[in-house]
Amino acid sequence: MELVMTTSGTPRPLSQSRSDASATHLEQENDQLRQAVASHATVDQAIGVLLAVHRIPPTAGFEVLREISQQTNIKLHSVAETVIGWALGEPLPGLVGKALDAAVQRRSSRGHGSGHAG
Repeated sequence: MELVMTTSGTPRPLSQSRSDASATHLEQENDQLRQAVASHATVDQAIGVLLAVHRIPPTAGFEVLREISQQTNIKLHSVAETVIGWALGEPLPGLVGKALDAAVQRRSSRGHGSGHAG
């Protein structure tokens, strides 16, 4: 049986070390998947806000969020959280508001929607 020295100085079987590493890797992967699902749900909700407020289709809503993210250097899920907060009555930060207006206007001028809901 092959032994591996642990950080505590206690030797243990190599197969157990591999199992521990595999379990740690699976836990990390599971955490990443949970975060991805939560982020996706937030983005979908923000797209729904844009759909309702600006009357743009879902694909244009995602494009708007992505464009805002790129222009403001704010992560997509954070932009989505900001848009959801805005729908719930929180103020929209100036930089995000300007980028949102410009992105929606570009989509509206392409015939994707009617711009601001009135």
